[in-house]
Amino acid sequence: MNISYNWLKKYVDFSLTAEEVAAALTSVGLETGSVEEVQTIKGGLEGIVIGKVLTCVPHPNSDHMHVTTVDLGAGEPVQIVCGAPNVAAGQKVVVATLGTKLYNGDEEFTIKKSKLRGIDSVGMICAEDEIGIGTSHAGIIVLPDDAVPGTPAKTYYHIQSDYLLEVDITPNRADACSHYGVARDLYAWLVQNGHNATLQRPSVEHFTVDNHDLDIRVTVENSEACPRYAGVTVKGVTVKESPEWLQQALRTIGVRPINNVVDITNYIVHAFGQPLHCFDADKITGGEVIVKTLPEGTPFVTLDGVERKLSDRDLMICNTREAMCIAGVFGGLDSGSTETTTSVFLESAYFHPTWVRKTARRHGLNTDASFRFERGIDPNITGYCLKLAALMVKELAGGTISSEIKDVCPVPARDFPVDILYNKVYALVGKVIPPATIQRIVTSLEMKITAETPEGLSLAVPPYRVDVQRECDVVEDVLRIYGYNNVEIPTTLQSSLTTQTEVDKSNRLQNLVAEQLVGGGFNEILNNSLTRTAYYDGLAACPSDKLVRLLNPLSADLSVMRQTLLFGGLESIARNINRKNADLRLFEYGNCYTFDAEKKHPEKPLAAYRESHHLGIWLTGKKVSGSWAHPDEATSVYELKACVENIFRRLGLDMRSLVTATLSNDIYATALTIHTRGGKLLATLGTVTKKIRRAFDIDNEVCFAELDWKELLRAVRTVKTLFADVPRYPAVKRDLALLLDKHVPFADIEKIAYETEKKLLKAVTLFDVYEGKNLEPGKKSYAVSFLLQDETQTLNDKTIDKIMSKLIANLQNRLGAKLR
Repeated sequence: MNISYNWLKKYVDFSLTAEEVAAALTSVGLETGSVEEVQTIKGGLEGIVIGKVLTCVPHPNSDHMHVTTVDLGAGEPVQIVCGAPNVAAGQKVVVATLGTKLYNGDEEFTIKKSKLRGIDSVGMICAEDEIGIGTSHAGIIVLPDDAVPGTPAKTYYHIQSDYLLEVDITPNRADACSHYGVARDLYAWLVQNGHNATLQRPSVEHFTVDNHDLDIRVTVENSEACPRYAGVTVKGVTVKESPEWLQQALRTIGVRPINNVVDITNYIVHAFGQPLHCFDADKITGGEVIVKTLPEGTPFVTLDGVERKLSDRDLMICNTREAMCIAGVFGGLDSGSTETTTSVFLESAYFHPTWVRKTARRHGLNTDASFRFERGIDPNITGYCLKLAALMVKELAGGTISSEIKDVCPVPARDFPVDILYNKVYALVGKVIPPATIQRIVTSLEMKITAETPEGLSLAVPPYRVDVQRECDVVEDVLRIYGYNNVEIPTTLQSSLTTQTEVDKSNRLQNLVAEQLVGGGFNEILNNSLTRTAYYDGLAACPSDKLVRLLNPLSADLSVMRQTLLFGGLESIARNINRKNADLRLFEYGNCYTFDAEKKHPEKPLAAYRESHHLGIWLTGKKVSGSWAHPDEATSVYELKACVENIFRRLGLDMRSLVTATLSNDIYATALTIHTRGGKLLATLGTVTKKIRRAFDIDNEVCFAELDWKELLRAVRTVKTLFADVPRYPAVKRDLALLLDKHVPFADIEKIAYETEKKLLKAVTLFDVYEGKNLEPGKKSYAVSFLLQDETQTLNDKTIDKIMSKLIANLQNRLGAKLR
């Protein structure tokens, strides 16, 4: 949130620099990310001074220029050539001296000594638009006679620099969503640190009703959603441009000025955190404002011109005929003030945070008003802000206050009673804070001490502090004002020994695999567990009826919990491809969630939900690119399979103890699954379908593997690392060229080979696949290498031939293989 340094000074007096204020706010929990100087006029009128025209004669070589001599208050007068028609001797003018930088929008130019039609000119006599104090270019600025030559223009025009503080407001600090709210915390810090400071706000004691010419009734039909609603009318206003001070205050914090009436409401929401709404009183049909809900599906056109279908849980501000505004969220298209408005109805209300939040989410709206209402504003400041707004409208737009304030508040907001014990403060803080200091801090935070005992205090916490309703909350407030850095670090550390848990083992193995992947050129990514429902629409592999849905999602893009890591990775791939980074090797650890309606149990609310930890791996683009030593080579699913098998081996799993099978679903174009012999799914891997890739605008093939980390940990639980000596006897390799049907996978050959010879066969390797000329239709040729080794003796030809003969026979009988 943007906070103006000068604006803060209106509410609390201090002599700190902007940087010191930022440090103070950060120390009390309002972290200030940056401090930026903001100039009322770009350049701050640096180098521009007041001068007096001593002489003015026509330019000998021009029919419109004049040659002048100007007294700048110091040194010799300077000669300046001026083209303005109104320049004359004796005038007090504004002069840009040599080296001064002037601005025209984003363009910058520097005043230099020059010759104009052969005459030297040292400086420039300026018009309003040339220095940024106005828009006129009809002639130079002519100042009153009392202007003193040599006076800096920034002093003459009272130009003050401001500083913009970027304050990060945490969700629990709704009370700090305004300049006055920030000033309250700064005041408490100043008091605690020995500064003489006062906290004040503009008085509204002179508010009076001028007449009763425009009485508008207020009816609240839903007091749960609207605990308090106040309004007042001002008649005879003139909607026009705001005065410069108001425009500048809004511009400084990044708000665009619109007109005087709207700017007043924007000013007050940023000053005191109370959103206001200004209705054109002539458009309030029936002379009555009604706060109520409307039937489900009622159409309503908002200020942005969009027609929205209302829920019966959307609170609306209506007249006797139609809705005018979505309460606390967004105005209607035809009810607000315009340039033709002459009478206004000012609204100041407290809407229930939950109602506003749900309505804003339903319609995908996020406004300054909803931002504050949904966090909880001060219900007791509505009247004050309404009076202040009416007085400002009367001052800046004219008119008369033409009704009594209608304030509907069935149940006034009460302070939160909290008891605090001094011993509890010590127990939580770790340091004894004197009772007098605690009392001073809570008082400076506008908490009232209702009772005091030697053991502690009874407090009344104002209702705008929605985050302070317990003893520990008060202790936290005391500590942040007292200063976290004032609590000394103890010289001793009390700790207890703990044993290694399953989580620790999982983390160790995760780091082990992550290091292996990073060493192989992968980058780790981290995506949100919340994702879009649309990704799962129509998917059989991850059906939408198994999604864990959020009751109150922030947006449609974050409405469900992910079932798979796939889509988050595809988002990352698409983002990288759009930034010319198409060759990617990514991995991610993350939780996935499913819902099974059949497992719902009234006594076990979590029985239907499952959370599982997964490892996702993505390959896309080229494996080798731009190398002089190697031609470009695309990534492939075989590279991904090798990567997955290497992970299994690193964890101690023998691939021969696992079962590999083909998979066909609507996520993968071609895929494999890897199971334990007990049927537990450890991994799926394959190439993502074109349909899914097209949804992310990805043209390149994407290979994806997803490993169930929890099942992997179970599978490796019994794995033991054993020492084995280097074999003393040589291994023997035999190669076979096998002619098989096209549909036969290599995995079947590998399986049959290991079943045929379990003791001496150490490895089966596929080193060539051929399809094409000289082969029967529907056939392909596998070139397979078999590695045989006996660890107790050297293999002889008889044993080798026996094994190979048996192996060939089994391949022929079970797969129909032929030797080539």
